[in-house]
Amino acid sequence: MALKLSVPNIACESCATKITDSIHVMEPDAKVDVDVKAKTVTVEAAASEESIKQVIVAAGYPIEGY
Repeated sequence: MALKLSVPNIACESCATKITDSIHVMEPDAKVDVDVKAKTVTVEAAASEESIKQVIVAAGYPIEGY
């Protein structure tokens, strides 16, 4: 399942790395693509949508509409 989220607080590559690393702690095999310019995070993972959102928010990046 590919999940695309709008994360307005993404400012730079270091933000992208932090989000990616946080998701990989929960699920090492997840495919994560962070588009800094578009401020989106696309995740392909076995974890639930809710779990993925919680990890991103816990890393300090609020998700639009969540």
